[in-house]
Amino acid sequence: MPLDPQVKDFLNMYNQYQMPALDSIDPKMIRAMEQNSALQQIASQTDIYRVEDRTIPLEDRQIPVRLYTPTDAEVHPALVFYHGGGWVLGSLDSHDELCRKLAREAECVVISVDYRLAPEHPFPAAVWDAYDSLHYIAEHAGEYGIDAEQIAVGGDSAGGNLATVACIIARDKSGPSVCYQLLFYPSTGNGTDTRSYRENSQGYLLTADMMNWFRKCYFEQPDDENHPYASPVLSSDLNGLPPAMIITAEYDPLRDSGAEYARRLQEEGVEVEYLCYDGMIHGFVTMSQLDRTQEAIRQAAARLRQVYQMDV
Repeated sequence: MPLDPQVKDFLNMYNQYQMPALDSIDPKMIRAMEQNSALQQIASQTDIYRVEDRTIPLEDRQIPVRLYTPTDAEVHPALVFYHGGGWVLGSLDSHDELCRKLAREAECVVISVDYRLAPEHPFPAAVWDAYDSLHYIAEHAGEYGIDAEQIAVGGDSAGGNLATVACIIARDKSGPSVCYQLLFYPSTGNGTDTRSYRENSQGYLLTADMMNWFRKCYFEQPDDENHPYASPVLSSDLNGLPPAMIITAEYDPLRDSGAEYARRLQEEGVEVEYLCYDGMIHGFVTMSQLDRTQEAIRQAAARLRQVYQMDV
């Protein structure tokens, strides 16, 4: 399919800017620019019953989280959400609108996790923040107004990676029970030998250079990339993981690795709904100006409602 017209207009403007070599930029500078952009958008974001910032107090660190509560009901199902950004960028603010929409549309409490970022905190720091926050939230479900038996996980890109890896650790440690995985174009493996990587590595927002820079920041050792907690598609055992919806984008270098992960899950007996959005690019679910973004969010929220048995 051709690029969606709205995506094409966006890329025409975006690609006019000449970015300096990423290796020459301090990640903190990019984060500051991203934060300023996110804060400018928050004033016009989706209304929701309550938004609250909290901190998860672990023994050796604290993890900031943001709760999005859709109604005044005492107990809701929950979605623990991990933002994307290559494990280097992204924040609670960068994904604020997406979390608001998911909470409202799915009628669940969304708990967005502000995990530690690389290169200051390389692999596997984000992995353990993802799992430990999930474990704490499940153990303290009453404090969050959620049902411990109805906790799903979700994330986009690197956040999708953390969501599914948290599920793998939870299974292996007999940890929290997770009812569903909602994964938007997840990073599930290095994917450099796929057709989608070869065809879409330039010109479609997420580039090969960007992915290489993210990996250099996140992984201290080359072998880290082959660890199942970094590339879950390489895991020898995916049996027993929660059912999943995996949404990818046609013009995304990560498309085929996401499809391969869906296939691996299905082979292991995990129920998977795989959807590839034609004409879309990596990151599209955070682009609220796109019509198909709203479609994807509604579709994902509808599936969560079914999982939570609201629509039966």
